[in-house]
This record gives sequence, C-alpha cells and structure tokens, in this order.
Amino acid sequence: MRTLPGVDHQLFAEIYEAHARAVYAHAVRMTADRAGGEDIVSLTFLEAWRLRETLDSVSSHRAWLFGIATNVIRNTRRAARRHRDAIARLPSSDTVPDLADDVVSRITDAAQAAAALAVLNRLRRADREILLLHVWSGLSHDEVAQACGVPVGTVRSRLSRARARLRKLAAAYLAEPPASRRVPASPTAREGNL
Repeated sequence: MRTLPGVDHQLFAEIYEAHARAVYAHAVRMTADRAGGEDIVSLTFLEAWRLRETLDSVSSHRAWLFGIATNVIRNTRRAARRHRDAIARLPSSDTVPDLADDVVSRITDAAQAAAALAVLNRLRRADREILLLHVWSGLSHDEVAQACGVPVGTVRSRLSRARARLRKLAAAYLAEPPASRRVPASPTAREGNL
C-alpha cells in the first residue's frame, strides 16, 4: 500500500472513531433521514480522506468534519434537485394506452392470477410467447414482431387469440372445484403437439 508523506493512517482512524457518530447525528438532523445520514457519513469521510493532507492545519477535527458533511448535504440536495428538474423537463409520454394493461388490471385477486398462470401453458407456444413478451415484458407490438421474426399483424392476431383463449381457460379452471384442479403440463412436454 502506498502511503503519502505527512499522513498518519492511525490518526485518521482515530478521527473516524471519535467523530463518526457525531457526523451521523448532524446528518440526520440536517436531512431528517436516517438511511441518508449513513450515506452522508460515508461521503463525508471519503471527502475527508481525500483532503487528509490538510489535517495538520485543522484545529478542530469535529468542526472540520461538520463543515465537510454540510457541504456534502448541500451537494446531495443540489444533485437531487437537478435530477428532479431534469425529469420534469422530459416530454410527457404520449403513448397509446395498451389494452394489455386492462387485461392485467382485471386480474385483481390471487385466484384469478393463479388461474391465469396455471393455464398459461395450455396456450399454443407461439401465442404464449407473444402474450408474455407483450403483457409481462412490456414490449410494443413492433418490438414483439421484431423479437419473434413475424409481421406486426401476426402479433396482433396472435395476441388477440391468446387473450381470448386465456380468459376462457382461466374461467374454466376457476369453475373446477379446487381439489380437482390439475397442474397443466409443462410447455416442453407439449411442444411436439403444437
């Protein structure tokens, strides 16, 4: 390990031990955020380590660290404010509402979600892939078409067919008594039948 002249590593460790809790308390008081206070302590001592060659001219280590911590807090707030402002300047998304969102929002209770997952493997492989890519992975129709190597019209028709079949299969599954519900075969066991 390379050491710098005039820097006593033991002294820095002692400064940390003596003042880390006070810096943390100062950070929590300034931010009202305990988790953020831990981050401030880390950043404060990282900056103090970077400035360690100035330790000889410091009369009060505690005051020096509080000054660094205060600057770290200011910088952190400034960065957060810039981030919020940048996000606010982004253009609003004018996306077309996705019908898949309506389908997913209809599956509100656990029984319906479990039924959909249980019967998902009963769909044809191609329909299941398109449904999963579009609904669960959030790809657009164009992106699904590109991923599957099929025209967009094919994606739309398969997606419509898959949704209708999934609704029908899930309703039938839920109509079965829970004790008689069977776990569908895995997709790999059915691939030869498609």
